[in-house]
Amino acid sequence: MTSSSQPPPDELARVTSEAAELLEVVWGRASTAPVSASQIRVLFILEHNDGINLRMLADALGSTPPSTSRLCDRLQAVGFVERKPSSSSRRELRLQLSRRGRSFLAKLRARRENALQSVLAQMPTAQRAALLEGLEAFCAAAAAQIHEGDASDVKSA
Repeated sequence: MTSSSQPPPDELARVTSEAAELLEVVWGRASTAPVSASQIRVLFILEHNDGINLRMLADALGSTPPSTSRLCDRLQAVGFVERKPSSSSRRELRLQLSRRGRSFLAKLRARRENALQSVLAQMPTAQRAALLEGLEAFCAAAAAQIHEGDASDVKSA
């Protein structure tokens, strides 16, 4: 396929999927994480939704509250998550990243970025520029679709 041709969406989806799988391998090699991939997802969700409750976290993960609670138990045991009482309900707990959890995510991101830099350095400059342009467009489209879905969830509630 030439760069001037119009690639079909199914081909783009296949290559993007393959790139995501390879990205997971590269990130996995960069990880010295004492936590699982599922637990890292919890940390990322808590980073962007500070103080959510267990039910909301389970919904975000597409999991059940008991499974999510066990994930949080392990993260709390290593000092990455804190459970705090809710100001609105005695029965509800709010979940937050601890300082140690935030530090862990910062270090994880730095290791991942270093691993990616070594891969990207092997690419020709023009292809890196094209990749950057394409990824920026992909991120914008994905964010718009995600936020559009959030808006329709609110409207249907």
